[in-house]
Amino acid sequence: MYSYTDFDEAFVRTRVEEFRGQVARRLDGSLTEDEFKPLRLMNGLYLQLHAYMLRVAIPYGTLRSAQMRQLAMIAERWDKGYGHFTTRQNIQFNWPKLKDVPEMLSALADVQMHAIQTSGNCIRNVTADHFAGAAADEIEDPRPTAELIRQWSTDHPEFAFLPRKFKVAVTGSPNDRAVTKAHDIGLRMVRNDAGEPGYEVVVGGGLGRTPMIGKVLRDFLPKDDLLAYLEAILNVYNLHGRRDNKYKARIKILVHEESIETMRERVEAIFAMQQRLLPDVDPSLRAAIEASFQPPAYKTAETAPGVDGALQSWIDTNTDAHKNPDYAIVSISLKPIGGTPGDATADQMRVMADLAERYSHDELRISHEQNVILPHVHRADLPALHAALVGAGLATANIGLVSDIIACPGMDYCALATARSIPVAQQLSEVFADLDAQRDIGPLKIKISGCINACGHHHVGHIGILGLDRAGVESYQITLGGDGTETAAIGSRTGPGFAYDEIVPAVERLIEAYLDLRQGPEETFLAAYTRLGMAPFKAALYQAEERAHAA
Repeated sequence: MYSYTDFDEAFVRTRVEEFRGQVARRLDGSLTEDEFKPLRLMNGLYLQLHAYMLRVAIPYGTLRSAQMRQLAMIAERWDKGYGHFTTRQNIQFNWPKLKDVPEMLSALADVQMHAIQTSGNCIRNVTADHFAGAAADEIEDPRPTAELIRQWSTDHPEFAFLPRKFKVAVTGSPNDRAVTKAHDIGLRMVRNDAGEPGYEVVVGGGLGRTPMIGKVLRDFLPKDDLLAYLEAILNVYNLHGRRDNKYKARIKILVHEESIETMRERVEAIFAMQQRLLPDVDPSLRAAIEASFQPPAYKTAETAPGVDGALQSWIDTNTDAHKNPDYAIVSISLKPIGGTPGDATADQMRVMADLAERYSHDELRISHEQNVILPHVHRADLPALHAALVGAGLATANIGLVSDIIACPGMDYCALATARSIPVAQQLSEVFADLDAQRDIGPLKIKISGCINACGHHHVGHIGILGLDRAGVESYQITLGGDGTETAAIGSRTGPGFAYDEIVPAVERLIEAYLDLRQGPEETFLAAYTRLGMAPFKAALYQAEERAHAA
């Protein structure tokens, strides 16, 4: 894992002290809220419905145990004893007092963490596949690429005030677990005909009020050309992106309005100049970064001969194939039945830190699906790990199933939200609480957003739910057929929305229809929808509703 250099340490500490002075001036009235706003946003501090919210960066989702323990301490000392892990692989603290934020940032700096560029019209926290460095299908660990981009983009003078926020995701596998096609720039590791690793570059993806799937800008980009090519893309966006309307300022709008061909022509022209003008990345820097992400020293041990039913069910749902066949990737569900998706208490954070130290070579990952990953667990340790998770209330065996729901904070916290997300997720998980029934339903991704900004990624949910305000009343639209993988697709809207007390029964009807229509238990919800189209699902949604109203 990457460790700060002396430069990194000095940079972060300087930013903390700079912000400490800005907070002091806000508290004594020297700065108005309007003057303070851009300063706080540069340091990840939002003003939400009820309090400030501090968004902490977890670059490419990677944590050490000591860092997780520090997050637990911060949650207890300056918040309400919990943190919320987000779809951007960040953690948010929802209740800090403004006077305490500099101390929170200082505590983060003590463990090589910060909140820089988690907000603002800049390049945000770079995300990556949460199985990075461990996945059996991986071509190459994407985290050195993500770290190189993080260093290049932090406080980059040309890209600190872009037309709009800018998000980059990287995956090292053909199976896309980083939703790269829904980002401003998505990088997917590929090999050329000579077997050399490089990147497929996707540009112009994004969700929000105008959801779009990114388009391939380059089929293959050599690794050594990465920064020069990214500079070219950002230069084109900075020059040609709209600044007259923030709703049309994302790079996806530029690509859509002017075509991917025009974008490619402009980028390649600037790239040709950048190659001549920009020095290559210092080989020693690249080597130092790559050395930080070497595989751990894997151990050898005898795997336990047998497991019981509950343990086997958990292994089936919550583990994935590791590049070392003696190991497994373990996903810890932060989606207990009836719980708030993505929330973890300070005690649970400490338990996960301890277990990572004991069983996962001191590594944790945060997934964009709001769960926590232990990437390197020897299979012999799975029974002991599972027992410890059971004791901490962290052993829900539902990864990828119907109750493993993504949900934004919604109107319970967010000043932008127009409807509640968390209660809908809680009710759905309670309706489908039986894990045997969930396994019968099979893989199904429900994603919920409380407003058009789509922080819950509802557009790429197999079942997507968008909460809106209709004349002061919550109304929930349903989309079907979304996909956040390498075959990415935007879901299609089913029709009129549903009231708050109707949305959960509506989802029940959809799933009942799927169970009746599928060609055996091996056909997933998404596969059934792809085969059958919208019509039978729409009929189940609205005809049943019409009968209920008629009765």
